[in-house]
Amino acid sequence: MRPKARLYLTVAAIGIASLLAAAPAQLRAQTAVAIDNDDIGGVVTGANGPEAGVWVIAETTDLPTRYAKIVVTDDQGRYVLPDLPKAKYKVWVRGYGLVDSPKVDGEPGQQLNLRATPAPNEAAAAQYYPAIYWYSMLKIPDKSDFGGKSNIPEKLTQVDWLKQTKNIGCIGCHQLGQQSTRTIPAAFGEFKSGEEAWMRRIQSGQSGEQMTNQLAGNFGGAPVKYYGDWTDRIAKGELPKSKPPRPQGVERNVVITSWEWGTDKQYLHDLISSDRRNPTVNAYGPLYGSPEYSTDNMPILDPKTSKVTFFKMPVEDPNMPESLGPGHAASIKPLQASAYWGDEKTWDTRANNHNAMFDKKGRVWIAATVRGMDNPAFCKKGSDHPSAKVFPLDRSPRQVAMLDPKTMKYTFVDTCFGTHHPQFGYDANDTLWLSGTGPVAGWVNTKMFDETGDAAKSQGWSPFILDTNGNGKRDDYVEPNQPVDPAKDKRIVPGSGPYAVMPSPVDGSIWYTTGVFGGPPAFLRFDPATGLSEVYNVPLPAFGIRGGDIDKNGVAWGSASSGHLVSFDRRKCKGPLNGPDATGNHCPEGWSFYKYPGPGFEGLGDNSAESSYYTWVDQHNTLGLGENIPMSTANLNDGFVALKDGQMVTLRIPYPMGFYAKGFDGRIDDANAGWKGRGLWSTNGDRTPWLMEGGKGSKPHAVHIQLRPDPLAH
Repeated sequence: MRPKARLYLTVAAIGIASLLAAAPAQLRAQTAVAIDNDDIGGVVTGANGPEAGVWVIAETTDLPTRYAKIVVTDDQGRYVLPDLPKAKYKVWVRGYGLVDSPKVDGEPGQQLNLRATPAPNEAAAAQYYPAIYWYSMLKIPDKSDFGGKSNIPEKLTQVDWLKQTKNIGCIGCHQLGQQSTRTIPAAFGEFKSGEEAWMRRIQSGQSGEQMTNQLAGNFGGAPVKYYGDWTDRIAKGELPKSKPPRPQGVERNVVITSWEWGTDKQYLHDLISSDRRNPTVNAYGPLYGSPEYSTDNMPILDPKTSKVTFFKMPVEDPNMPESLGPGHAASIKPLQASAYWGDEKTWDTRANNHNAMFDKKGRVWIAATVRGMDNPAFCKKGSDHPSAKVFPLDRSPRQVAMLDPKTMKYTFVDTCFGTHHPQFGYDANDTLWLSGTGPVAGWVNTKMFDETGDAAKSQGWSPFILDTNGNGKRDDYVEPNQPVDPAKDKRIVPGSGPYAVMPSPVDGSIWYTTGVFGGPPAFLRFDPATGLSEVYNVPLPAFGIRGGDIDKNGVAWGSASSGHLVSFDRRKCKGPLNGPDATGNHCPEGWSFYKYPGPGFEGLGDNSAESSYYTWVDQHNTLGLGENIPMSTANLNDGFVALKDGQMVTLRIPYPMGFYAKGFDGRIDDANAGWKGRGLWSTNGDRTPWLMEGGKGSKPHAVHIQLRPDPLAH
């Protein structure tokens, strides 16, 4: 009995010892994250345990261009970086309340647990805050300072000031509030005050003339006092009064892939990935960049290979003047030396490719210059062109071009009207509608152009006519400077003209944002069937407007200067949509307002300092939040925001800090591949890429934003 008992005890002891020895391995197995051989996964921990809602960044330079992938940890600190190309990566942790952790080596197929690094103090933590947290520290003059009661020009209002401070002025070209703009470059030298430093700063580079004209001309130099005070207070150690929250809920499901493209001296305004109406066009295909005033070299990124190539866009007359200087938003030469590039002239375009759209055949139609400003004879008075007979046009600063990626043939489409943003309609003629057209609606019948190759025959334009006599048809009209005549209609010039253009999928009408830079901000509706227009002015509490889009129900959405996403639903209008009183303020009930996230300026009540440039509606669920989701560029929040079930979802690009987009679109590469087959595409569109994290030498980044079902999906 005794020996048998000893054997039992010995076996039991061995079993217990084996369990104890195995415990660490079992615990490791429990915390290990499931991955494939092209993923990196693990757990991020800090001093108090798992770090939830922080970013894990993997970056490599082994591919043809710099490549990075970014994900967010779940509530247990776990992460999976999915679908990494074979390469060696540097991997690190970034998050609010932290400073960047040391970069460690990693490769696909590896379990990699990471240790977060807490910020040693509030000042160190604040260096990672989005720009809005710093920019909202800017002081705004009180209403009592306007109306000639200070050095602010008497004609200006506080709303004028805020529009200039936000997406109509400085933030129409740059993010403000990131490290490079909340400090003064040492290269500028010594100054007696921040005000003096800012007066020098705004003269820098090839936009120096335009910046100076806005702030010193239109605003009498008054804003530089406030910008100077802002940077002076920051230099003395003042910090943002609020802190950003870490990503929550669905925001933790975001996967960001980033490629460096373009050059270090020349910015990109935009990119395009697919047909806005048919987002499966160009599936898995290359992206086409729009470098606007900076260069004629269009970057093309192949996301499958991470390879960047360039296509030099031609013009009809290679000896034509550059698309810079008078009549343009950039100058031929720097007004004053740049802190980064000195007196070097870095922008030299003729093609001036502002914006592009795919058609259903996979061709890229571009708002681009093809010649000098003087229009051909068929546009002018005396021409027999039907549109010229009604409203002749003498000049256009930008026209249309088309690139066929299959052949790389570049075709000129000479338009009489100016162009800015192109959008295809939903009609049988695949009509291309343009903004930037000044006093007219302008379009190109692309079906006819394909059949005839005749640009003159394939285009048309129309003045904007309000049906003020209310008879439902277009009649003789009075001019904008004449009073309403009850027997006639009235022509209007919509402020600074059409800015965004939005063909409605519901009824064929064409909508625009207007009055962006002058005149009443509004949505403008043009009906191609009748030639009549309607205008709806933006009401308080919103003010100002920039980019916009339309949803599948015909509701127009836009980025307001007031820090709101606004919408206008014409179906809600209770009164007449035409007649003598239908001149802009006749349907306040059609408007809705949604405040953007982030802190606001002090003294203005409940507001957001967000200065969104562009709004786009995801009609086809290309991201994964659902169909018909309005989204905006969050230009001071380092990314984008989407309105889902009345709540704002923030899609942040945390690396490099300073991400600023002017546009984006969505593409479905494979409708059967779940989240992996769809996503948004955008590019950093700041005119000065060297102002983002990384400084001089930084290049624009193209980004793919995807939304998986949970933070560990792979």
